[in-house]
Amino acid sequence: MLTLSRDLPVPLYHQVKTSILGRIETGQWRPGDRLPSEDELAEGFKVSKITIRQALRELAQIGHIRREQGRGTFVQRPPLIEGPRQLSSFSEEMRRQGVQASSAVLEQGIVAASADVASTLGIAEEAPVFRLRRLRLADGEPMGVQTAYIPARFVPRIEDIEFSRSSLYDVLGGHYNLVPASAHETHFAFAVGPDDAALLHVDEGTPVMGTELVARLADGRALEYVRSVMRADRYKIVLDLVRQPVQRA
Repeated sequence: MLTLSRDLPVPLYHQVKTSILGRIETGQWRPGDRLPSEDELAEGFKVSKITIRQALRELAQIGHIRREQGRGTFVQRPPLIEGPRQLSSFSEEMRRQGVQASSAVLEQGIVAASADVASTLGIAEEAPVFRLRRLRLADGEPMGVQTAYIPARFVPRIEDIEFSRSSLYDVLGGHYNLVPASAHETHFAFAVGPDDAALLHVDEGTPVMGTELVARLADGRALEYVRSVMRADRYKIVLDLVRQPVQRA
């Protein structure tokens, strides 16, 4: 283990965190590997277990490790990070980060729009909509569950298309000449329910990231309403904020 410097103005737990992260990033410890125990790490770094726990806690918070009760601490793939971006599909987002995206179709077909879906899309309640519910995967690992609603009048016979290998946006553009021009996206946190927890391979009640997106055509009509449940340990959104100069009279 690395010998820590007690003369630096850097807390010991941060030095431990940096050392462990360095081993992960260089491949010495790979995704799925179990880290040494807290006792072994404390002995190796010559620090207290409290220092080790704080370092591990922060590594878990940024998504580089996961701690499993009774089993130990394991390296996991770093979280995928998204920030301000152009309107794009999940497949395009993953491709930009060098990750292989895939989907498992959980449900697709024409259904009657519920009151909230109808209100969001600006259509009559119980009007026909195409509903597509998919499990989104990155390099084969569950990332999220997404449910998209599209007014059926825009997309005749779309229910016959196989979406496990097709991007919805590619189909909308290529088959129907429908290209979303803008979107409004809302993010929030909540505790995942049992059905989505099973699909995402997390425990019921685990904090997850919820997203609601409404995409619109150039003429302002709502094309798509998407609800997403994303694993918070595998997907992050980072925003760079700039303060605008104050206009003085």
